[in-house]
Amino acid sequence: MSAASTPESRRDQLLAIAARLFAEKGFKNTTVRDIADAAGILSGSLYHHFDSKESMVDEILSTFQAELFGQYDEILTSDEDARTKLERAVRVSFEAIDQHPFEVAIYQNEADYLGTFDRFGYLADRNTQSRQVWVTLIEEGVRTGVLRNDLDVTLTYRFIRDTVWVAVRWYRPGRGHTHTEVADQYVRILLDGISS
Repeated sequence: MSAASTPESRRDQLLAIAARLFAEKGFKNTTVRDIADAAGILSGSLYHHFDSKESMVDEILSTFQAELFGQYDEILTSDEDARTKLERAVRVSFEAIDQHPFEVAIYQNEADYLGTFDRFGYLADRNTQSRQVWVTLIEEGVRTGVLRNDLDVTLTYRFIRDTVWVAVRWYRPGRGHTHTEVADQYVRILLDGISS
């Protein structure tokens, strides 16, 4: 039996199909039948792998966020200077947009709706954790003199959050700039400004 036909890899394929549909059509507008049709299987066959589309989006988001926040944790606990940590966090975020565009789009578009269900309570926790990552990095930058001491930390956090994550709406892997080039430009604008 080839690796491509193992149950685990088929499960991953179904999650990838579901992620694309949830990102493109919206979670509420995507049916189990849509996912099954895109996978070339009967709707009932999908239930051999998942009990609901909620289970699918739960696994998609929780797996993606565990990976992303693992990288953020590594940055926070590193011995690097504050500027390097901030640069790395921006780069990790753009790498996530490049490698997991559907997961990022689902979170951006659906977190508020999904958060109304108990099983997705962790999304609010992750949102709080995300804020804490960026606030910690900004405060460390201010404290060590890497960032200006007159910055409003909350506004700076919101600026970074919104300018980085909204890129999922326009950035397309393989078209134009690479995610590394975009991150380089963002880091220069963020830390060095746009005036000459």
